[in-house]
Amino acid sequence: MTRRRALALVWALLCHGSFGVAVTLMAVGLFGGMTRVEALPAVPVASGPFTGAAAWIANAALLLQFPLLHSWLLSSRGRRVLAAFAPRGAGRTLAPTVFATIAAWQILATFLLWSPTGGVLWEPHGAVRIAIAASFALSWLFLGKALHDAGLGLQTGSIGWMALWRGDAPRYPGLPTRGLFAACRQPIYLGFGLLLWTGPVWTLDHLVLALAWSAYCVFGPRWKEARFARRYGDAFAAYRERTSYIVPRLPRRAA
Repeated sequence: MTRRRALALVWALLCHGSFGVAVTLMAVGLFGGMTRVEALPAVPVASGPFTGAAAWIANAALLLQFPLLHSWLLSSRGRRVLAAFAPRGAGRTLAPTVFATIAAWQILATFLLWSPTGGVLWEPHGAVRIAIAASFALSWLFLGKALHDAGLGLQTGSIGWMALWRGDAPRYPGLPTRGLFAACRQPIYLGFGLLLWTGPVWTLDHLVLALAWSAYCVFGPRWKEARFARRYGDAFAAYRERTSYIVPRLPRRAA
């Protein structure tokens, strides 16, 4: 195995391993209301050490680091930082993989290091709990479908390490307009928002997290759309004209 392919394999394991752990902690954390789940003692969700005012400060930092760093890394300066993570000559190729890995670490840090601040505000039981748990599962399916429609290789970072393995440039997907993207322009953010609000156990921590990150889901894509407008020009303008922002609606036929 060449050094290049060995490097690709290392980043593949790091990226997708981090992604798997982060998704697990996120699912358990949201389902359990950002508290430790007694039925899953081996899953160290919400293991932050702080209490009182220190817990609020630490949790606020965790809330902010994800949207701020996530958005900044997509800027021109942020992309240069991504390239610096990989050995010289492989930075631009591995940039999608590095970005996805850092995003996974950010999610992992939030749900692992969160310090619970209070008790349960509301927890359904019986048929209501089953219905809400089902909506939580459907939200995950919706998000998975949105990621697929946007280009799963890009969203998971695999196009980076796979390109390095092949020895060529990453194969980026074009402007996504099909599938869920025909109903609204931001189905990934919609799916992420649905996850925040369909967990069955509600604590003050869960409410704060849902409110803060829902605001990011609504306003954060504006920067993404500005990049798309510069990159795709009239094609994106036409797509934006016929497709709603984040609330799905039946697609209108393009002129």
